[in-house]
Amino acid sequence: MASVTLKNIDKFYGATRIIKNVTLDVHDKEFLVLVGPSGCGKTTLLRIISGLEETQSGEILIGDRRVNGVAPKDRDIAMIFQNYALYPHMSVYDNMAFGLKLRNVPKSEIEHRVSNVSRMLELEPFLKRKPKELSGGQRQRVAMGRAIVREPKVFLMDEPLSNLDAKLRVQMRMELQKLHQRLGITTLYVTHDQTEAMTLGTRIVVLKDGEIQQIDTPTNLYEAPANIFTAGFIGSPSMNLIAMTVEKNALRAKDFQITLPLDERLSSYLGRKIILGIRPEDLYPKSTDSPLPYEYPLTVGVEAIESLGSETFLHLKKGDFDLTARVSPHFKCKIGDPIDLVIDLRRMHLFDSESGQALK
Repeated sequence: MASVTLKNIDKFYGATRIIKNVTLDVHDKEFLVLVGPSGCGKTTLLRIISGLEETQSGEILIGDRRVNGVAPKDRDIAMIFQNYALYPHMSVYDNMAFGLKLRNVPKSEIEHRVSNVSRMLELEPFLKRKPKELSGGQRQRVAMGRAIVREPKVFLMDEPLSNLDAKLRVQMRMELQKLHQRLGITTLYVTHDQTEAMTLGTRIVVLKDGEIQQIDTPTNLYEAPANIFTAGFIGSPSMNLIAMTVEKNALRAKDFQITLPLDERLSSYLGRKIILGIRPEDLYPKSTDSPLPYEYPLTVGVEAIESLGSETFLHLKKGDFDLTARVSPHFKCKIGDPIDLVIDLRRMHLFDSESGQALK
């Protein structure tokens, strides 16, 4: 196994700077997820590590070995793509064995590796079939098997589950988790799906416009976002973000104000604008007529209701502000109703309105 290190990586396409001075350390045996919107540079970073793209500056190390200029086949990595990239004329067995044959691995060793991996991925009944005779999930397992039999130092996975239906994606996420626990191979995984990122990653790298916004554990990303972008991107539904002016013992917006003791984070912001962030689950129905000291009451109008069975999302209006609350499926209300909720001030997030950075 091996660590992966990127130092001051820049990538240009013509005059356009796609990757901007990215430095990243991926620990040995870690499952690191790169997440961000389309066009943020996550796949480009993966291709740079694999050797499929060159950089204009910076260093790439796999383990202690500098691999700038080293051909992809000599980097001891295995890549799993979104589109499976299986050979349609070959059987499952031959697809998995092909890379080993190119490396002149002895036939007995090839048979041993393919047999072990096919058993691990429950592909034994399909070894003689062609890819067209398999389901999407089975093809994805073949693509993973082809990578695993090589016994690489690093796995690079580029949105490998995006072509699968929702139920199969959940199943394959579980398979990937179990596979990583069993093999312990350093893995970099690219996705635009934050649910995948949160459930799979040991750590997550949030990218925007070719720059790293935050690197952290899933829990810390959710509970302590470093900036407005991460706050809005991580979490579904996304965080409510409200522009407010700081006054003594209060935050004021056009249509309402929140009274609170002057937070140390706000001491230098009197008279200035900040952004208040509230997660949907921290805007909830008050349980008594007298809210607790940390609960700030708020009357809002119901614009839309999304019932998901296990939970309900309320889309709300407060003056000019659109808000979302996550409530129990047993909470009763109708579109157009005014309802009384409370904001949990213990869980509020505060951001500088100019820089977008979280207030410390």
